[in-house]
Amino acid sequence: MKNINIKSALFALMLLSTFASCDNDYKDEAPSIASIAVTNDAFSTLEAAAIQGGVAVVLSNPNPNDPSGDYTVFAPTNDAFARLGLVDGGSLGVLQNSFLTNTLLYHVSNGNLLANQIMDGGTSTSALGVDRRFVMREGDLYINGSKIIITNVPASNGTVHAIDKVMLATGVNIVESALLMKDAKVFTSPELTFLVQAVVTSGLAPVLADENNRFTIFAPTDAAFKAAGFATVEDVANADPSFLQQVLLNHAIADGGTFTCEQTSTTATTAGGNTLTYSPFQNGVFTVLGNSNTTPANMVIPDILCSNGVVHVIDTVLLP
Repeated sequence: MKNINIKSALFALMLLSTFASCDNDYKDEAPSIASIAVTNDAFSTLEAAAIQGGVAVVLSNPNPNDPSGDYTVFAPTNDAFARLGLVDGGSLGVLQNSFLTNTLLYHVSNGNLLANQIMDGGTSTSALGVDRRFVMREGDLYINGSKIIITNVPASNGTVHAIDKVMLATGVNIVESALLMKDAKVFTSPELTFLVQAVVTSGLAPVLADENNRFTIFAPTDAAFKAAGFATVEDVANADPSFLQQVLLNHAIADGGTFTCEQTSTTATTAGGNTLTYSPFQNGVFTVLGNSNTTPANMVIPDILCSNGVVHVIDTVLLP
């Protein structure tokens, strides 16, 4: 039933876009960006997020920071939020409000950016001042790792494009990004505490924090480290630094930082000289297998943009 409702709502958005394109005067009668979220069931979680994050009023009014008075919003659907475990507005309580606000603003930019102005390899600066990049893959258009599924929905104060994944960006380097998760600055409960300790104990923190070193990082969750035999953070702290370094380098690809939609090969060479094997690209993600793993790692949170790369949170430690 949920999928039927979402398809119906998106179809309504497509009709709205089609009718508005017939006459420019319809733009004056279009609802605001915030109203589009309120009146379409497919964006109910986004509506709740905008209220909780304090941006609903902003997106109800003209943009004071652009001569056109308009915004462009890449709007995650309910399914996009559900991929992060945020199945409705009540689930948003697991996120810190400051992070939620910044995440919403990362989906917003000044002025109107229509689909015909978006080019493969191009970029767009968000309201946070952090860029997003566009990727064309097999005829589909992506912003970062999120597929744009509906384009050019007109609003009285701008344009809405619907996307299938929530975009995430930290604005800081890979190490500082992991620290934000560890210190509960993203989720209200700490995460990546084992990984942060492994980075410190291994001595790799300066390498991963260096803005000149740009990586794709597969970051195992705390549960992944426990499944790999590290019962506590202290176990990681007491591990052999050279062993931890070898393991961590098996999670780093020195490719400049790639989103899931940019990964087209089936293997990658790690910073430690080993090989990771990727599954086919499906529904915006792929699984990752280390040389000594029997079960591939799934992506828990893909496509987190950092200032020196891209991080994909995974559910299994990749063994060299």
